[in-house]
Amino acid sequence: MSGVVGQRVDLPRDFAPLLIDWQRRAGRSGMPWQGSRDPYRVWLSEVMLQQTQVSTVLGYYARFLERFPNVSALAAAEADEVMALWSGLGYYSRARNLHRCAQAVVEQHAGAFPSTAAGLETLPGIGASTAAAIASFCFGERVSIVDGNVRRVLTRLLAFEGDLSQTKPQRTLWELAQALLPNHPSADDMTAYTQGLMDLGATVCTRSRPACGVCPMQGICRGHQTGEPQRFPVKTRTLKRRHESWWLLLVKLADGPARFWLQRRPASGIWAGLYCPPVFESEEGACRGLPKAWMDRLIALDAVSHSLSHRELRLHPLVLELTSEPLPGELPPGQWVDAGLLSQHGLPAPVKLLLQALLAPELFAQA
Repeated sequence: MSGVVGQRVDLPRDFAPLLIDWQRRAGRSGMPWQGSRDPYRVWLSEVMLQQTQVSTVLGYYARFLERFPNVSALAAAEADEVMALWSGLGYYSRARNLHRCAQAVVEQHAGAFPSTAAGLETLPGIGASTAAAIASFCFGERVSIVDGNVRRVLTRLLAFEGDLSQTKPQRTLWELAQALLPNHPSADDMTAYTQGLMDLGATVCTRSRPACGVCPMQGICRGHQTGEPQRFPVKTRTLKRRHESWWLLLVKLADGPARFWLQRRPASGIWAGLYCPPVFESEEGACRGLPKAWMDRLIALDAVSHSLSHRELRLHPLVLELTSEPLPGELPPGQWVDAGLLSQHGLPAPVKLLLQALLAPELFAQA
């Protein structure tokens, strides 16, 4: 079979049987979403597992199912409640798309997920690989997932030289993934094959230290035969990470039960739709417009680093504790949120930690 220009790709026909057998013997098991053919549960797990470790997802998955046991319950929820439950899991566009997708399933499909990968891809936030996972696990469709882990497994298996920063090689690899699928698989075979792809990439064919010595594909893996499996996948264009510094004006009102002054972030951009202290590009900007009498009460906490998929944030907390409610206009636009109600608001993970720390009175002893 032809692959990228100048490279002919001959497929190892025993890949699928080897993978299915290995998964049943040595693959991961016992995760709460495994064995389910409920598309709602599989979809929820697939979305949560995008760029997030299994150990982190387990608690969130259980809490989501407890509060939203089915797609209708999720569709009927308020957006703030969905974001609050997602708070700390990161990549918050996933939560927004999750909510939109649930509403689309209820409104457009009478609460039943489409049974094919092509149909699933028409839903908000469901891409090709997630659609394939749901269709394979829940409906036995003969279709391959091609997420980041799977790309790594397949490019090493085939010593695939195509540059995955380019569209044409991506498409070629997807075609090769479909060609590697088992012939005439049962629904159980498709489950084992799909889970096996995930397991092999997550536990054996890892990014920096592939465990080739225990890999069931060692005998047919062309990347291993080259002696440089880590050279695959080939990707010449890498994401350029931006570095930014933000100053957060953290205002706590101690007149009665503790309250914090928070803004809802814009509908697009970093932390879109979440609640956050007012954000500024400089310390001067954060202080501009505040009453002069407050300046001596400001406490600058140590800066906090926070990594996003495409940016490195350096967060500089400026803390101000007030003992009486300020006059209108003395603070930037926002609203008071009771400390006891923070769990009902979607908060970025570093902001949640900062607000929890601000409930410790010893921080303000010097104020």
